[in-house]
Amino acid sequence: MTKSYDYVERRRGHFQTTVTAVLANRQLIDGVEVRIQEPEVSKEEEAYLQATVQASYEQMEQARTRLLEVLHHLEHKLAYKKRTERVGEMGRPLEEEGHFPQADSAFDNGVLTLDLTRVIESKGTPWVSEIESSRLILCKDEGRRVDDVARELRQHHAERFRRVQVRCRNGATKELWAFTKTGRLKKDARKRLALGQERAALTETPRFLLTEAVHWESGRRIETWSFRWAAQVFHECSKHGGGWEAAQGRNEEAVNRQLRLSCRAQSLLQRTPRVASTAEQFAFATGALTCGQRCRALTREVFPSFLSVAHRLFAGGSSCAHVTQALMPA
Repeated sequence: MTKSYDYVERRRGHFQTTVTAVLANRQLIDGVEVRIQEPEVSKEEEAYLQATVQASYEQMEQARTRLLEVLHHLEHKLAYKKRTERVGEMGRPLEEEGHFPQADSAFDNGVLTLDLTRVIESKGTPWVSEIESSRLILCKDEGRRVDDVARELRQHHAERFRRVQVRCRNGATKELWAFTKTGRLKKDARKRLALGQERAALTETPRFLLTEAVHWESGRRIETWSFRWAAQVFHECSKHGGGWEAAQGRNEEAVNRQLRLSCRAQSLLQRTPRVASTAEQFAFATGALTCGQRCRALTREVFPSFLSVAHRLFAGGSSCAHVTQALMPA
């Protein structure tokens, strides 16, 4: 857990950082994999070890305790994995299993690494990623920051931005102005850089997108990247409807199980039949079905099986205590 400020609740709180892989199309959003990102505590442990060091340890128990503290620090330091490493661990089996051969990849600049892109490209999967404005790109045989290139284009070559029509994930069409250029990043093959602007005046900060699919049109790059926002929608729905924030797991295994079951719960909620309730007390709910109505529909679907098990146990002469233990083990 890490302690940070919660801008929604306006207070400090404890947070669990997760790395998420989401599969999305225009109708559904499904969580494919979730992994926990452990916080980095090596600096705190090193400060503690330096503050508690002694010149000598006369008692064997003191030396043994100190040795265990040092070994635990080394274990934590070696076991810590960066977010980019976690993403690589998730992306490699997803690509090797090949369950989604037609799905393109879109991810953040925080996880854009050479190892990850090589794994994706080895399976023939196109990818799009946002890059930082400070990233260097080879331009005229010299490395230049992409924001400097964008500034020069907007000031002296604004006519090179083309108007493109992009179909967003929700089906709406959006008009953007884009500039594309093929170049190379450090230690990488040829990539296609796209600069996206939302206004014809080119006054706002552009979005920098990078892809290995050099043959793609500008609109397709931006459209593919728009599906990245589905991960944020998935997080919001998982927190409120899938039970992420309600998890009170005491160990890593319990937290991982809760996160994966929450992904499954959200998938079931999305696929619940769109049948409105006929009960009088729900007559106020008109229009789109709410998350509560979907949960109630799923509960009604499962409840008959629950009752049939209880009915079979009672018919066999089981007591109430035995039925309770069978249905809700202590």
